[in-house]
Amino acid sequence: MNCVQATRLLSEAMDRPLTWQEQARLKVHLAICTGCRQFGQQMPVLRRISRLYAEGEGSEAGAGTKHE
Repeated sequence: MNCVQATRLLSEAMDRPLTWQEQARLKVHLAICTGCRQFGQQMPVLRRISRLYAEGEGSEAGAGTKHE
């Protein structure tokens, strides 16, 4: 498994249960790849931020700024 496949599975795992084969392959990859492990740890945070922004929560950061 390469990093592209691993990050795809990490993303898909948030939406559906992975098969036991996918889980096993991903677990092996994550054991040796620090970058993908960090990506996996960041996924829930990124998803939450994206969801809040899509719901309009992110617009408060720009409140009070003057646009001309």
